Parts: sequence; C-alpha cells; structure tokens
Amino acid sequence: MGLLKTDFYRFFTIGFAAGALIVVATMDNNVGSEIANNVVPAAEAQPAQ
Repeated sequence: MGLLKTDFYRFFTIGFAAGALIVVATMDNNVGSEIANNVVPAAEAQPAQ
C-alpha cells in the first residue's frame, strides 16, 4: 500500500513524540487541574432539610 511507507512511520513517530511532550507539559505544575477548575466549578452538596 502507498500509505504504509517510511514517511508515514516517520511522521507518526514525530507526531507521537510531540503529543507526548504536550501531555507532559500540561501535566507539569498542575496546569491541567487549573484549567479543569476554571471550566468545571467545584461540586457543592445541598444542605439536608
């Protein structure tokens, strides 16, 4: 097949490495949790009646 050539594997490897670096960068210093806290507010229970 024309799709499975060395260029495909090379770009797949580069993309995988770049994606892994992005994931590690967002997990560093709790950046991911800060983003999540700004998007989804903290849950609060309703007081019992």
